[in-house]
Amino acid sequence: MIRLCRHLALPGLVRRFVPRLPFGAAAPGGPPAGDPPEVRPGNLVPESHVAAMFDDIAPVYDRLNTIMTLGLDGRWRRAAVAATAVTSGSSVVDLACGTGKLAAALAEQVGPFGRVVGVDLAPAMVELARARYRDLVQLEFRVGNALQLPFADGEFDAATIAFGLRNLADFEAGFREMARVVRPGGWVVCLELSVPRPRWWGRTYHELFRRVAPVVGGLFGRRGAYEYLPASLEGFPRPEHLALTMRRAGLVDVSYRRLALGAVALHRGRVPAAP
Repeated sequence: MIRLCRHLALPGLVRRFVPRLPFGAAAPGGPPAGDPPEVRPGNLVPESHVAAMFDDIAPVYDRLNTIMTLGLDGRWRRAAVAATAVTSGSSVVDLACGTGKLAAALAEQVGPFGRVVGVDLAPAMVELARARYRDLVQLEFRVGNALQLPFADGEFDAATIAFGLRNLADFEAGFREMARVVRPGGWVVCLELSVPRPRWWGRTYHELFRRVAPVVGGLFGRRGAYEYLPASLEGFPRPEHLALTMRRAGLVDVSYRRLALGAVALHRGRVPAAP
């Protein structure tokens, strides 16, 4: 009954908290043409609803990701690992870790003398990750909020977040918190969905995504959750805007590259050296 109520309630939550925003040409000196005129500073869906939704889809999450990315998600995670520049013995925190795939890839990179901590707001995701990767001694998972990490300043060599930034209530605060727990000179890496360019292709892609994702989710009884997924792109910062957000959060040497014909963006920024 609880699961059914979630499915029934979620589409309404999507319409209420993630309204559809029109696309339009930018004014001179403003954002590039084709960008949404209004950019959200964070996710408008309450954290409790987001956590409940991901608890519900945890059992099918990996299968649906593989289907909807045509199996390319593994390649994107490898690119994110490479962007951290971590080596044997390094330490990394992975936020919004989900079922732990990126955290596990990072654990393989740092080896048994390194340390990787995966943090996620959804307990069911963390339980699955712990069960799946219990043999990796350098890897641990915790339930926690990415905006209030229980770690000391500069505790890690790098921080990552993959396909989870859109779920944070404040994007800039998320980057600030990642930068806080990374040592000076370490990298903060963000792998996230985006909307391709040029504008005609971006609009076509988004419309297809909006229609296809709920259908695929419905095959696994999770249609409502996968209405949220494309809706969460409405008003989400374009890659160039997200780079500016990272700089406002105090990161330097910020850069990004587009993957999958622009449907995914990989950002990274360095924590500045101590003055």
